[in-house]
Amino acid sequence: GGRMEVLKENEEEEQREEEELKALKISDKQHDVERKLSVDQACTPNDVPDFDWSSIDTSQLPSSYKTNSPKEKKLLHIADNFLQQYAHLCPDREPLLLHPINECGVEKFVSTTVRPTLLPYTELFHWEGCASFVSDYLTMEPLKSPIAPPSSLYSPTTILKYQRGNCFDFSVLLCSMLIGAGYDAYCVNGYATHNICTMDETLEVCPLLRKPQKVPKEGEKKSSKYRVKPPPDLQSKFELQQEAKKEAETEAAREKKERKEEEKATETEKPKRDPLHGLRVHAWVLVLSGKREVPETFFINPFTGNSHSTTDEQFLGIESVWNHRNYWVNMQDCWNGCKDLIFDLGDSVRWEFMLLETDKPHLLFLDVKEEEELFDRDMDNAEKEEEDRRFDMPPSWVAPIQISPREFETRTPQGRKVILYKKAKLEKWAPYLNRSGLVQRLTVYADSHYTKVVEVREWFKNREDKLEMREVNKQTQLTTEHFHPGHLLGLKAHIYTSMEPETERTMEFYNEARVDGLQKRVENANEMTEYFVGRDDFLYFRHVEFGKRVKKIRIAGTRTDINPRPIVQIKECFHRNVEKPADEDVAERVFLTTEERINLTYHLNDKYITASKKNFLKGAERDRKGNEIIMTPEMCTTYQAGSSETDKKQLHLYKLLQKLTEEEKQLKHKVWESAAEVLEILKTREDEAADIKLTVSIYDKERNEERRQECEAVDNLMEDDLLGQEGQDLDYLAPFLIQTGNIEKMSKGQALHIKDNCLTDFKHRLTHKANIIQARLQKEVEELQKKDRWYQENQNELSTEDEADFLAYCSETMFRIRVLALRLKREKQMAPQKYLALEEKLRKDPRLNVHLSHP
Repeated sequence: GGRMEVLKENEEEEQREEEELKALKISDKQHDVERKLSVDQACTPNDVPDFDWSSIDTSQLPSSYKTNSPKEKKLLHIADNFLQQYAHLCPDREPLLLHPINECGVEKFVSTTVRPTLLPYTELFHWEGCASFVSDYLTMEPLKSPIAPPSSLYSPTTILKYQRGNCFDFSVLLCSMLIGAGYDAYCVNGYATHNICTMDETLEVCPLLRKPQKVPKEGEKKSSKYRVKPPPDLQSKFELQQEAKKEAETEAAREKKERKEEEKATETEKPKRDPLHGLRVHAWVLVLSGKREVPETFFINPFTGNSHSTTDEQFLGIESVWNHRNYWVNMQDCWNGCKDLIFDLGDSVRWEFMLLETDKPHLLFLDVKEEEELFDRDMDNAEKEEEDRRFDMPPSWVAPIQISPREFETRTPQGRKVILYKKAKLEKWAPYLNRSGLVQRLTVYADSHYTKVVEVREWFKNREDKLEMREVNKQTQLTTEHFHPGHLLGLKAHIYTSMEPETERTMEFYNEARVDGLQKRVENANEMTEYFVGRDDFLYFRHVEFGKRVKKIRIAGTRTDINPRPIVQIKECFHRNVEKPADEDVAERVFLTTEERINLTYHLNDKYITASKKNFLKGAERDRKGNEIIMTPEMCTTYQAGSSETDKKQLHLYKLLQKLTEEEKQLKHKVWESAAEVLEILKTREDEAADIKLTVSIYDKERNEERRQECEAVDNLMEDDLLGQEGQDLDYLAPFLIQTGNIEKMSKGQALHIKDNCLTDFKHRLTHKANIIQARLQKEVEELQKKDRWYQENQNELSTEDEADFLAYCSETMFRIRVLALRLKREKQMAPQKYLALEEKLRKDPRLNVHLSHP
């Protein structure tokens, strides 16, 4: 049996060696590999639709896309010369990507394709926002050949227009945005693993599920020689050893079983051997430390928007890097991937630069050495080469990169994007695409085949009910909802398994928005616990125990009983009030309602280990004859810390008991109000879930109906003004000339009189129009004030529907008031101009001008 296993292992080893030899021969027979291996199967995701780039319209593109300037032509000449020298010095390396053709079929140097741009969105001021936008906005397309750079590189504006591109298109766009935002960023042409090149993240943990690393705190377990010694352990050490031995054996067996299951799962999830490993071409972005307070150099994968360390094993090598100023070729060995690379682009030994003009400081010292080495060479060739290398990079030929607010908001193509991770699926939507406001959903599965759902997390935006996130555990059916500040009832979080009343739930509140300072409420069928913050009475904890209802009364259409649950016990805890003596400052009070008892515990006094206590036994306030019962010593048990004497005077104890009895009644009402508030919250949440409404910014003219109406009103006012100016072309003078009779025999005085009458009448018309608008405005304001007074007087008696009607009325009235105020302001501003325009027109009117010119 042992020999058979050894033979089997030898056969497997031989098969692995043959596969490795085949993989090594691939580099010498690339064309055979491309013919035998299906490129689509090797690198094309199944969900990427084909797109015909040859059908795009380039007729409207600027002339810089279709031609090269003299400076660009000289740059291409320098690049060809540089490529010849590189091919001569490094014949074993792959050709460099220097000047691929653009969308118009014109060769363009890769550095001039980078267009540094700072877009006017706060999120794009940081690399995380830029990377996230590019990965969400564009659709990934594989390279035509997985082992060769592309023959074309389109402009970022075209890539943005069609929202798709390969890894080089992604990188150029992201690099342009990062440089515009102030980062020291570069495009990278290199090699990466199959998962990176094909955007396969099914073996990666979703970033939303990664747990942050815990930093151990120093000095947490410092022993002190002054600590109190623990009591002696009286248990049998032999028995403890036997129990520990059994537990260790059980734990070892369990760990062994788990290890086998993990190994089995790892074996099934292990990626298949890639025959093109080390040959797959990929482009990504390099961000150097220094600018924008970047502490450490890192990579950005443009497909995912994730950052990676420069030592990440998934990045296998670098051919060259470039930005908008220069082009560098990596002269370092990549036998160990990118782990040992030094990214000092000023070191010309490790990075060969194409143009001498660069902002890397080390090059200034290398220039001097280089000039000394070239001194003995042929002076003509040296001068020509030096002139070429001191050539300045021409400006980018790409048009300005622009992203409209709607495009920035929509992000994903067609408004939806799906990403598969290890046992998880992430879905993204554009805002307002879903009526529920859903913008992101993460589904966690128990298996790698995405069949058994474990947990669902949903993120929302623009919800009127301020819902931000919802987590649903499908195994326990536990639902957790998180809310933004501003909810009608101050709700911050709601954790529950059922929306039925008197079931187990936890509600968290924004205590700053509440009068009572309530921070959290935990409730089930038998208990309710409340936590408070920042109260003037120093209350921070309240616990209530309920009993069973004696008789259940239920009304049809309601979900709970009318009669409240009977209260068995109420316990309250208070923080220390330093303004009171400790033995007068209550730390805890317990109302045992069924036992008719009240227990008080006071705060500890300094240097005391016991606290003062008072226990009251409530009796009947009056006997059968109606006489008031006098307090007896048996009704109160007192312990005064630090004193053996008992206070014989019962008067202050009697008053304290009366006060506590009254507070107990008030406390019961508060508990019932808390229970009623829970029912109100549940009812409100059900109504909000049944009728989901989304809020719209006042600056969003397309979605905000009220804002749109205001803009239309302004446009109408402008049209009215234009009509008013056109109305001045009407013959205002005709009615007054008819009253005069014979116009030809009119005297100068009559002409002046007609002119004054016409202007006076026009002035009265303008004033009358303004007065009408003023009266309408005043009436609307008075109606609104009257309605507001009615609401203040009847606020406590109004139903939810009445309040909604009142808010709708206020919104409509305020809109009318704003429009009338705008019309009135506009009318007052235009009245003098209209008056002067008519006066000038009358002065030039020939029917009056002839008579006014007479002496």
